[in-house]
Amino acid sequence: MDELSDVMTVPLTNSNFVQPFRMLFKQAGKDKSWDLVKVHESVAIIIFNISSKKLVFVKQFRPAVYINSIPAEDRSNPIDTTKYPAKLGFTLELCAGIVDKKKSLTEIAAEEILEECGYKIDHQNLEYIIQFHSGVGLSGDPQTIFFAEVTDEMKVSSGGGNSEEGELIDVVEMSIAEVETFLSQKSVPSPGGFLFGLQWFFNKKASLYVS
Repeated sequence: MDELSDVMTVPLTNSNFVQPFRMLFKQAGKDKSWDLVKVHESVAIIIFNISSKKLVFVKQFRPAVYINSIPAEDRSNPIDTTKYPAKLGFTLELCAGIVDKKKSLTEIAAEEILEECGYKIDHQNLEYIIQFHSGVGLSGDPQTIFFAEVTDEMKVSSGGGNSEEGELIDVVEMSIAEVETFLSQKSVPSPGGFLFGLQWFFNKKASLYVS
């Protein structure tokens, strides 16, 4: 996962995942416009292994995070990966996935847990937490967060994501104390939904698992 080479940026001509467009509107009597991006709705899951008493996360390379870790003056092609290694783009996140199937959100969430983290769970056992809008300035896409308890016995594979789609995901399991240490940093390589999910866990669930 750490090997990175031949990095270049090119214009986006078509995509199965994002569609840029412009919205024209009138607000308070003034003509306005706003550039937007259409993306898929998504789900994310806070996973806690009650056997090991550890939270289960995913670690993966995010090109957007990588590019934004490089000063604008050094983004000319090709990007120097010896000066800017792959580690700049790795993030720690909740297990998550886009909603691109005609299935319920819980069914999709359960599939993501199996695909990314290797735990087989009944989708009916997922606990709904909240739905919010991500990227409110650019996409406004909804994300729904669930909570799932798993056990060691429910681990049926190593996870790692969908290899057919080129996903490379590491499963990371951290104790509650380790997560607290991680969150004590001034800067963390994680998205806002991850941070919200952990705050929810500490407020609502953590005390149930600390003996």
